[in-house]
Amino acid sequence: MQRVAAVRLGIFRALAALVLALAPDLAQAQAPAGSPIVVGAVVSQTGLASTLAAGYRNGILLWQTQLNAAGGLLGRPVEVRIADDGSGAEEAAKQYARLIEKDKAAVLIGPYGSAATLTAAGVAEQARRIMLNGAGASGEIYKRGLRYVFQVATPYAVYGDGVPPLAKQWNAGKLFVIARSDPVARAMASALVTEAAKRGVSASPVQSFPLDTVEFDDFVSEAKVQNAHAWIAFGSARDAANMVISFKRLGYTPSMFVARGAEQAEFITRVGQDAEYAIGIAAWTPTLRTPGNAAFVQAYRARWSAEPDLAAAQGYSACRVLEAAVRRAGSVDSERLRATLETLETETPLGRYRTAPGTGRQIAAQAVLVQILKGRGEVIWPPALATARAVLPYPRWDQRTLMTAGE
Repeated sequence: MQRVAAVRLGIFRALAALVLALAPDLAQAQAPAGSPIVVGAVVSQTGLASTLAAGYRNGILLWQTQLNAAGGLLGRPVEVRIADDGSGAEEAAKQYARLIEKDKAAVLIGPYGSAATLTAAGVAEQARRIMLNGAGASGEIYKRGLRYVFQVATPYAVYGDGVPPLAKQWNAGKLFVIARSDPVARAMASALVTEAAKRGVSASPVQSFPLDTVEFDDFVSEAKVQNAHAWIAFGSARDAANMVISFKRLGYTPSMFVARGAEQAEFITRVGQDAEYAIGIAAWTPTLRTPGNAAFVQAYRARWSAEPDLAAAQGYSACRVLEAAVRRAGSVDSERLRATLETLETETPLGRYRTAPGTGRQIAAQAVLVQILKGRGEVIWPPALATARAVLPYPRWDQRTLMTAGE
């Protein structure tokens, strides 16, 4: 009987922990009343982007569940209405217009991706509806003088900001900067070169490589010609893996190897222990020590029986910024919310939210540098979020030893 009682007690405690994870303020909550606050969002649920956007939708819905369980917003329930753009940017704009006109959405969460955000922003501006841009990281969005679209996503332009200070700290030498031939990678690489110049770190002009590049031997030769010692790459996990394969075959070791995608599980799967000491660039990780991130990850796992990804953190964080703004403004009136969001500073799992005055452009969020150490990704920059100290310079291939099980 004692054993049965203990089992029952254990089950009760587990269920209690789950409820608290899903709704941290449930103990003090009162059921929301009155007409719901309608929040409109458009997320790709069919088409090419649907798999990538799934976490974004789940993050938004998790926030809705938590918020209503904890009493809603301004004492009212929140009803999130999500439309599908079929992975089309023009369709996203049409769906936002419908959410505003037919569904009477009071506020909006931006779509998944920069292309859809570009078209959707025009609709929000014309209707004077506040839109929280959770996943539009392109700087092109904010060249239009937007007044109602506020960015929560980490801008592409800051992804490489941690590289120059790390290179300077470790005397890594001149940076060899290489980018896949796509707009996102080139934007990140160009911004890094500009940031390096500001910090007095020498960098090569950006070298571009085609999307189907497998061998990087010619680029290794070019790095040597330019007398560049630190290799900085913007591409995919597959690209980063192919770079390492070329490095090892040629016996080439840069002083520092940083590649977007090297923080991903796919990179480690492709090259195994040769992934050690590589440094990846990430806007978010499940272990990031940002306020509320651990609770978000726990709640997401409990709700969806899956691991959250960057898109999930983006959707959830955009909603948390919206929530903070509505609470401070005490209203969902667009003009009051706009004035509040222009001065609001708040923390989210994705990082800090703060925008440049009069622009809506995010200026506080940071990408992190993640080094593979003993098969795990450890944050090494910025220092305030670091989980480990960087191991540099990048070790020579003939100086490495195989790790054994348990290391």
